[in-house]
Amino acid sequence: MGATLKDATAIAGIGQTPFARQLPESEKTLACRAIVAALDDAGIAPSEVDAFASYTMEETDEVEIAKAIGAGDLTHFSKVGFGGGGSCATVAHLAAAIATGQASVGVAWRSRKRGSGPRPWKNTQVQLPTPGQWTRPFGLLRPADEIGMLARRYMHEYGATRDHLFNVALACRNRANQNPAAMMYERPLTREMYMTARWISEPLCLFDNCLETDGALACVVVSAERARDCRQRPVYVHSAAQGLPAQHHGMVNYWTDDPLTGPAWTAARHLWKGADLGPQDVDVAQIYDAFTPLIPLSLEGYGFCGRGEGAAFTEGGALEIGGRLPLNTGGGGLSEAYVHGFNLINEGVKQLRGTSTAQVPDAATCLITAGEGVPTSALLLRS
Repeated sequence: MGATLKDATAIAGIGQTPFARQLPESEKTLACRAIVAALDDAGIAPSEVDAFASYTMEETDEVEIAKAIGAGDLTHFSKVGFGGGGSCATVAHLAAAIATGQASVGVAWRSRKRGSGPRPWKNTQVQLPTPGQWTRPFGLLRPADEIGMLARRYMHEYGATRDHLFNVALACRNRANQNPAAMMYERPLTREMYMTARWISEPLCLFDNCLETDGALACVVVSAERARDCRQRPVYVHSAAQGLPAQHHGMVNYWTDDPLTGPAWTAARHLWKGADLGPQDVDVAQIYDAFTPLIPLSLEGYGFCGRGEGAAFTEGGALEIGGRLPLNTGGGGLSEAYVHGFNLINEGVKQLRGTSTAQVPDAATCLITAGEGVPTSALLLRS
C-alpha cells in the first residue's frame, strides 16, 4: 500500500475552531465550523466533497455533517477504530480512497467536548471489556493509571527519571507559549512547578497529562495533481501506516513478553518500508503526547534512537527548536489542545507550509504519530 500511496495525494486545507475548557456550541456545530474552514483554506466548495473519514469515537455523524455543510454525493466514508490511535489513519483512509479513484475530495475531522463533557470510564454500569476485568477492579481506572504503570516499568528498566518527563512537558509548553491558539499560551512552565505539582497517577503528575479540551479540527485531502491548483502550498502524504501488534491488549499490555514494545514499532516498520526517507530525514515531528512517557516510547518505536534510549534523547534541549528533533511545535496535547491528536496533523501541515507559530527553518519533512499504547497510525508528510 505504501508504494501506491507515495506522494499520490496531499493535504490541501486545514481548519480548526478555538480551543477552550468549555465551548457553548455542540460537537456537530464545532465539526461543521472546522470542516468549512478547512475547505475554505483549500479553496474547495463543500458541494465537491465526496469522501469522509473520522474516528469510531466521533459522535458526529456523516449523514448529518454532509447535510449541514452541503456536501455532494459521497462515494467513500469510513471510521477508524480507537481514539488517540485513529488520527493519522483518517488521512490514510482518504489518501487510499483518492489514490484508487474511489473519491476526489476527502475530509477528515475530529470534534470533541472533553473539557465540558463526561469521562468515558466513569460509567460503571457498562460491562467491562475483557482486559478491563483484569485491571479496573484493582484500581487502574483511567488511561493515566495504565500509562503510569508502563512509565514506572520504563523508569525501572532504563533509568528514566522525572527530569526526562519534564523535558517533554517543557518542550511542549514552550511551543504553546508561542502559539496564540494554544490553551497554555503565555502560561510558562518551570521545573519547580512541575516537580511540586499534584500527582494524577504516580509517577505522572498534573503536567504529565494532556489537557481537557472542547474544540474541533479538520483537513482536506485531494490528489497531488489537484492540490497544486489549490489555494495553499501542497503538503504531500508520502507514507502512511497503521499498527496493531499481535496479541496486543491496549494500554494494559502488561502480560505480553515485552509491554514496552507497543504499536509504534509495528506502525513504524510499515511507514518506513513505504517511504523514500528514514528517521534521519525527519526535520520536525508531531508525536502523540496524551502523556509525557509516550514520547520516549515513540522515539524508540519510530527509530530515532535505540531501545531504552528515548529518555536520554530528550536531554540537552533535543526536543526544542534547534534541537535534534523539534517536537509538537504547536504545543501538542499537553499544552495546545487535546482533541485526540488531530491538532498534530494540522500543525504538521503548518510546518511544511512555513506558517507555524514556532517554525522550524526550512522544514521539508514531518512525522506525525497517533497514540502509542493503543492500536495506532502514523503519517510521513513532505513539502
